[in-house]
Amino acid sequence: MAFCTFILLFSFITIWGFLPLNAKVFIVLMDEEPVTYLKLERSYDRNETDAIVYKESISGGHDRFLESLLHGHSYTKLYSYTHLLSGFAIHIESEEAVSTLQNAKGVRIIHEDIKMEKLTMHTPEFLGIPAGVWPTLGGAEFSGEGVVIGFIDTGINPEHPSFASHSFRGNQSISKFKGKCTTGNRFPSTACNSKIVGAQYFARAAIAYGDFNSTRDYASPFDADGHGSHTASTAAGNHRVPVIVSGFNYGYASGMAPGARIAVYKALYTFGGYMADVVAAVDQAVEDGVDIISLSVGPSAVPSGPAAFLNALEMELLFATKAGVLVVQAAGNSGPSSSSILSFSPWITSIAASITDRKYNNTIKLADGHSFSGIGLAPPTLGRVYYPLAAAADVCHRNVSTGIFSLESCQYPELFIPALVRGKLIICTYSFDFENDDATIATVADNIKKIGAAGFILRMDPDQDFSPNKFKDMALDVPGIILNMQSSMDLLEYYNSHTIKSRAGQAVVFHARARILDGRRAIYHGQAPVVASYSSRGPDVNNALLQTADVLKPNIMAPGSSIWAAWSPSSEGDPNLKGRNFALLSGTSMATPHIAGVAALIKQRHPKWSPAAITSAMMTSAEVTDHSGSPILAQDYSDSPILEHVLVHATPFDFGAGFINPARAIDPGLIFNAHFQEYVQFLCAVPGVDDDYVRRVTGYGCLPENQGWCSDLNTPSITVSNLVGSRKVIRRVRNVSSANETYTVTVKEPSGVKVSVSPQVFKIRGLASREVKIVLKATNSTRAYSFGAMVLQGNNNHIIRIPIAVYVSTSL
Repeated sequence: MAFCTFILLFSFITIWGFLPLNAKVFIVLMDEEPVTYLKLERSYDRNETDAIVYKESISGGHDRFLESLLHGHSYTKLYSYTHLLSGFAIHIESEEAVSTLQNAKGVRIIHEDIKMEKLTMHTPEFLGIPAGVWPTLGGAEFSGEGVVIGFIDTGINPEHPSFASHSFRGNQSISKFKGKCTTGNRFPSTACNSKIVGAQYFARAAIAYGDFNSTRDYASPFDADGHGSHTASTAAGNHRVPVIVSGFNYGYASGMAPGARIAVYKALYTFGGYMADVVAAVDQAVEDGVDIISLSVGPSAVPSGPAAFLNALEMELLFATKAGVLVVQAAGNSGPSSSSILSFSPWITSIAASITDRKYNNTIKLADGHSFSGIGLAPPTLGRVYYPLAAAADVCHRNVSTGIFSLESCQYPELFIPALVRGKLIICTYSFDFENDDATIATVADNIKKIGAAGFILRMDPDQDFSPNKFKDMALDVPGIILNMQSSMDLLEYYNSHTIKSRAGQAVVFHARARILDGRRAIYHGQAPVVASYSSRGPDVNNALLQTADVLKPNIMAPGSSIWAAWSPSSEGDPNLKGRNFALLSGTSMATPHIAGVAALIKQRHPKWSPAAITSAMMTSAEVTDHSGSPILAQDYSDSPILEHVLVHATPFDFGAGFINPARAIDPGLIFNAHFQEYVQFLCAVPGVDDDYVRRVTGYGCLPENQGWCSDLNTPSITVSNLVGSRKVIRRVRNVSSANETYTVTVKEPSGVKVSVSPQVFKIRGLASREVKIVLKATNSTRAYSFGAMVLQGNNNHIIRIPIAVYVSTSL
């Protein structure tokens, strides 16, 4: 058995509420073959009617199976899974029923449902798409034509201009797509159009757990959160939609593939969601005929069991890949900790997040000439006038029933004394109430308008260890600025030294003055991309024991910080964004749809490419240097009380193969392909997983001669988590160009490893394939991961870069 260790990375769903005693949801996989077996495995033709009949027979068989085993009042079947896997989700109220199912003939395996969490305007230009890709595909409006992206998220706001049919100009047929439009609250039949071609929602598990509230969460595909609208518009939103927030035009938004269609599968809500609902959404999306699935969701922790990637969702995604659907998933937002990744299977494309070259800065200038930088996309105070400063506690009514924190947080306009606040800049204090959303900055801004103040400054409480960065993307409609801890203390010192108080401690004269500059103007700098601090890191792990794996994760990096995209004004997810049509968000959830959109562009150009081929094209063409030509850096922990993070050299465990280069990915030269049976053999090589378990989970057995390593899987990377002595790795490449090309191989060796490649120079005919043999030999026991790369330079200007990550345990 080979060594293999992984880790998970995603955007996620949280689950709360309560169940009746012992009531749980389980996902049960059955022995019979799903609908895809009928379509893909049979040697004779079957029409659509046959598939429908077979689907109904599977679902009916599940009902009869349950009726024969369990009392009708002891369970509720939530879903029948029929397309990719044969199985069902069931809500059970007794341990006896679970035991009965576990011992029943025909049951392959049972998984307990688990908690899950939900993890632009400038970025097309930042990625070079308008000049390097859109013109080759017929222009922006037609880029992505004929491709359907399925979004498993919080739904969509169909009223948003990013999804309007009058702005969509694509006309290529998508006849293979068979999805439907489910109507409901805020989602009429007209919500689907030539852009939104399908919309459904999945909430049976959420309802069973008692979390779903139809008034708050909407029993329809309508987006009550905003997250789903944001991801959909980032990948495939219409071209040049004005981004107007609080009356200010921040520019124009475009999806990566404006010509692609959108199919919505709502399985996440403001409270999060459940795996049973997500699996049902994936099953439906593939049955409908989507080309790509954008998945900003995953488990809240590494699943238990012999291998983390053998749970029901991972198997569902494996079979989605087998059906030809590319799955793109967020890596997670738990960085920069090592092995924090939450998307780990090699058949999934896992996305890291970077910051871009654009940032927003705000500044407050004091009358004594000093100034402080802060955050907040806010308008300036009027004119060049310096306005009096006043601490909230100094201009409020004081009474015994109101605590000092309530006064300082600026949440209650009735507490302010009108004559003292009008025309002043009010200093509010960020307290714990802001951390748990009992207080919001949106309320501060509303109250400042109500009381007639000139603006506000939100300072950090020196007695609390808070960071203002969670609000760095906050757009405001009144002058305002949020300061860090050091600037907060400096401001307070200036204020106290220029404010005269009575013997009773009441402020009577306000001499401190300041003005706030315009924080809505973007600043551009050359040091980008940089790996974002929150982006989850490798190495990948195999199980909950965090044993590292022979799989590179994340796979690739895309912009994920401060991304403008569509929002839902009815959002219940973030009170600070309620009423907005656009939101500026950060996370690997924002990076993921960038890759989904780029994948749609590749799919349009190469419609017959497999999911692995598309991923390979993006990885081998990725950049490892920033826009200035220097190696990409990563934000890491800082020991300094002043600096929130430091910059260090990034590794493949930070950004995978590198930063996405769409223009090169369209024409990669060579690709590394992998197919379903190879993924099964990969599972057979995972330590701690026996052949019987692989068969029970996948329905397919291991080859008798299988004695390989996980690193044998034909991926566009080489990762060895436990090198003892030496290891031979074979990679199979295919020339996807019709022209012959000669490649020269160069290697940057990882520390402590000698790398031999054969052949070092080779000619490959157009559309032909060949093998490359790589031997890794340990020369020094590093007891740590080291990194290198193998680069294939073609004489037709194709450059293929394969990252290498090796942990040398013993140098025999």
